[in-house]
Amino acid sequence: MTTKEFFKELFKDTFTTCLVMFKILIPVSIAVKILQMTGLIVYLGIALSPLMRLVGLPGEMGLVWGTAMITNLFGGSIAYLNIAPALHLSVAQTTIICLMMLVAHTFPIELQVARKAGVKLLTMFIWRFGFAFIMGLILNFVYNGFDLLQQPSVITWKKEIVLNPTLQQWALGELKNYGVIVLFIFSLLLLVKILKITGVINLITKALSPLLKLMGIGAEVTTIAIIGLTLGVVYGGVLIINESKNKDINKRDIFYCLALMGLCHSVIEDTILMIALGSHYSGILIARFILSFIIIWLVVKFTRRLSDKTFAKYFLVKSNAKTVSEIS
Repeated sequence: MTTKEFFKELFKDTFTTCLVMFKILIPVSIAVKILQMTGLIVYLGIALSPLMRLVGLPGEMGLVWGTAMITNLFGGSIAYLNIAPALHLSVAQTTIICLMMLVAHTFPIELQVARKAGVKLLTMFIWRFGFAFIMGLILNFVYNGFDLLQQPSVITWKKEIVLNPTLQQWALGELKNYGVIVLFIFSLLLLVKILKITGVINLITKALSPLLKLMGIGAEVTTIAIIGLTLGVVYGGVLIINESKNKDINKRDIFYCLALMGLCHSVIEDTILMIALGSHYSGILIARFILSFIIIWLVVKFTRRLSDKTFAKYFLVKSNAKTVSEIS
């Protein structure tokens, strides 16, 4: 492949991928803004209050988690900064709500990306919402059972935030975000192509394939899983969408990869943000990693026994259900 052909293909992939992304991002961003302006998110917070008490948190934290699920981690963080100081939470409590936000956030966008990649939206919603709650239960049991991290939580995040932006400020902010996304996707696709050409992807695959094989995930999604773990579900999902056009990826592996990314992703940036809110690394990083990999291993072990038809019925969108194949 010549340099001209290389960049021609790169720009084409960037354009088509961004087009798919923006078809999801733009209408969802507008819908989320309407939810914020109308105050409907507050009702979601009220509905989540009973679940918060089950994981050892004040009912008010339902608004924090609900905001994170509808908007993003920054939205949830802003809600936390406004509510938490008056509640005098412990480090354990802060860690629990932060872990739950890390697993279940930005649903309108991330679930749509997962659906576009081939996984049923309702399945991924139940997966992430359910296991975020289960992880919260486990952390609460461990921290309270062993009397760990009961000291007061301290917020160290001092970033200046516009709490109530005008429509103009919001629109300009969204346009800037879209510009960053275009550059990020271009850079991401360029990096993947370079890694393929230089053979680095083969080395990464060989290094991590034993772990993924142990979990039951195919080696061909190794790179995608790594990018999802480090950068996030959206970018991992984008790669799955892009890679699926160029080669036939096992549809079960697509689900397992997205399921893993759903539980554990953006481990660097998001972890730093949650620590700044006063959480502890033992829950948001170590426990999250361990629990995510155990859960995936168990799910793969169970679902590999399912027939193609049954697996497709519950996990895949119809367009991918016809091409699902058994894991060998």
